Amino acid sequence: MSTLGDLVLARTALDEQDVDWLHRLVGEWQLVADLSFADLVLHVRTTGSCWLAVAHMRPTTGPTTFPLDVVGSELVAALVPHFDRAAAEGRIVRAGEPESSARDAVRQEVVPVRRGSRVVAVLTRETSVNAARMPSALELAYLTTAGELLQMVAEGRFPFPGPVPDREHAPRVGDGLLRLDPTGHVVYASPNALSAHRRLGVSGDLLGVHLGSTIARLSAAPGALDEPRGSAALAAVLRFGEPRESDVEAQGVTVLLRALPLHSGGRPRGALLLVRDVTELRSRDRQLLGKDATIREIHHRVKNNLQTVAALLRLQARRMAAPEAKAALEESVRRVASIALVHETLSQVWEDAVAFDEIADGVLAMCAEVAAPECQVVVRRSGSFGVLSAQVATPLALALTELVQNAVEHGYCDDRAGPARSGRIDVRADRTDAGLQVEVVDDGVGLPTGFDLDRCAQLGLQIVRTLVTEELRGTLTLTSRALAPGDGGTGTRSVLQVPLAASPPVS
Repeated sequence: MSTLGDLVLARTALDEQDVDWLHRLVGEWQLVADLSFADLVLHVRTTGSCWLAVAHMRPTTGPTTFPLDVVGSELVAALVPHFDRAAAEGRIVRAGEPESSARDAVRQEVVPVRRGSRVVAVLTRETSVNAARMPSALELAYLTTAGELLQMVAEGRFPFPGPVPDREHAPRVGDGLLRLDPTGHVVYASPNALSAHRRLGVSGDLLGVHLGSTIARLSAAPGALDEPRGSAALAAVLRFGEPRESDVEAQGVTVLLRALPLHSGGRPRGALLLVRDVTELRSRDRQLLGKDATIREIHHRVKNNLQTVAALLRLQARRMAAPEAKAALEESVRRVASIALVHETLSQVWEDAVAFDEIADGVLAMCAEVAAPECQVVVRRSGSFGVLSAQVATPLALALTELVQNAVEHGYCDDRAGPARSGRIDVRADRTDAGLQVEVVDDGVGLPTGFDLDRCAQLGLQIVRTLVTEELRGTLTLTSRALAPGDGGTGTRSVLQVPLAASPPVS
């Protein structure tokens, strides 16, 4: 099924800004459908001058008039004049009264969707006549508010600018609804809205009450917020005509207010408030934040402990007289430091994943220091590792440390390299959806004759092989490579391949 954007861009002359406006409308129109007890269908005029349905919303407050999806269908010829008139005149048009005896009688209103000075689409409100409700106070309040919002659509005042609210957590019509007049006094409160304010500690009826002042008084209650943010949000909505969201806390209860200004027919008509008790949701959020902070603190402390261990090993290495023992301790220092780099990065982010490029650069700089001053080995990185989970980042950092350190020591600084030798080591990262390939390529003396990775006794390569095969579930190959004529030697190419099907996506 094609998306709204696909249908509009493929079959109309509307531009990207028009599509964005329609997306914003669709992001908000569940509210209008619920207030109307009716289906909403969005239509656009195609390049062939017909009307095409590109989006459909059913109400959660009543039965649908369209059990089957209508997206992608073209308009019945008899209704075209009503659509053309609404688009040409820029006003809401009612498409005649249906026969009351009809089994599936539907009352249809055609609303022009205005963006700036242009009508870019039309919206139909499809109400089943046979499912008409009794004219209760709740229904009348809902329908009146829906009519004002549809008039705002026709005038280009709805949807509102700014980010579209989170559909999962934003309050809905059924959670609780209040209507305010232009002065901020309550003219209607649904039963659920009254219940939410009772839990906040508001006694008595809300009808006729100035809601902003009532919320402001809640700030003096034990356990409430220091500042009446809900009151300030309501004042901003009525004064500046901008939608606002705010939490109101009192008596251990948190209620989310979403206030929408109503301004149609050339004059302000007050505000619509949707309310939702989010006490449990906010409690879970605080628990998650606390756990995240604890995890970050653990990473920070692990990093500090590892740095302490590295410092102690470094001090011990300075006291060693035997060159082999001193070199072994210095290698251990670098291994511990590479793991500390991962924990340092994890202590600075909320997710259990890291952007590995910064860690890789730190590892490469540290490995370059093992070269003797006269060798002047340059280590460079190309490509991006992307974002990696902590389970992958830690063994990968240690494996990368060993591979680069091995290239520096044995490609340029051992006896086979001869007198002072300079060179370059390239670390290339290639990230795809399926996995990560890392190449460590040097222009050193190459691998020894008869080298076999499986039989190699070097501790560093044994560590890398174990990390790659057992923890990263990947593969490692080491081969010699021919250099350009005149460069001398053969060089070495190490390739590490790691599957990343369960890792975070590249940032």
